[in-house]
Amino acid sequence: MKENNPPALNQRIAQRVRELRDARGLSLEALASQTGVSRSMLSLIERGESSPTAVVLEKLATGLDVALASLFDAPRAAAEPVARLADQPQWRDPHSGYVRRNVSPAGIPSPMQIVEVVFPPQARVSYETGPRAVEIHQQIWVLDGAIDVTVGTALHQLNAGDCLAMQLDQPTSFHNPRQTAARYAVVIATNAWR
Repeated sequence: MKENNPPALNQRIAQRVRELRDARGLSLEALASQTGVSRSMLSLIERGESSPTAVVLEKLATGLDVALASLFDAPRAAAEPVARLADQPQWRDPHSGYVRRNVSPAGIPSPMQIVEVVFPPQARVSYETGPRAVEIHQQIWVLDGAIDVTVGTALHQLNAGDCLAMQLDQPTSFHNPRQTAARYAVVIATNAWR
């Protein structure tokens, strides 16, 4: 897998963030204030000149009231009911090295999204997730390896076959305690499709 994200994916994220911000009538300053992400960083992201970390993208998703997976959707995507493997966007977090792939077809009105994650050995990512206007629930199903997920103060040690149901409304961290990569599926559901 590549170390850096392809420019086309950075442009897709840039367009999607801009589209969502514009749809909500937010200036760069207002979004910066809501998310804690600096105006200059937002500007770089929206121009496709930065490959933001998963933590920064989660802050943006929280501030825009969408699931993180929504930031990878193609802007104004055609509603095609099948997402072919070759067309599913794959993104690597520049900080932890974890790789996520949006499996679900983009542009289909659905309250659910599916994401596959490959999490490197010993990697760790922590999100400052808080309450959102739109409820977002997710289930994490471990396909290979093990992953420790801390939701608030509750630690959940998951092994292959285990599935954790949770709501995205409090700080959450993911840690791979093993010397081998973990692979898991995330099923995301919202109470309003955006």
